[in-house]
Amino acid sequence: MLARKYKLKKDNDFKKIFEKGRQCQSNFIRLKYLKNELIFSRLAVIIGAKTIKKAAERNQIKRRVEEIIRLNWQKIKPGFDIILIIQPGIKGKTYSEIEAELATLFKKAKL
Repeated sequence: MLARKYKLKKDNDFKKIFEKGRQCQSNFIRLKYLKNELIFSRLAVIIGAKTIKKAAERNQIKRRVEEIIRLNWQKIKPGFDIILIIQPGIKGKTYSEIEAELATLFKKAKL
């Protein structure tokens, strides 16, 4: 699990990223990011209830994504606010498939 200081929590931060941030998309994950003025990056994972109906499945996917990010945190450039928006296609994907997709997405965004 990521430390609290590495997580995005404030509404103003989310609004700023959605309005001014850049975007990259893969098959089942959309990444929005914006440069921040901190020496570290912050992250949020969003999975809508319309995307996946069952809360247990949403939580499981969110934990998987956050764990993959935690294990690869050193590879991510510091100084960015990042939002990962999970799309419906992620349902049924394995841990390694999600990990590969995230790696290509971060490479594409040059993060």
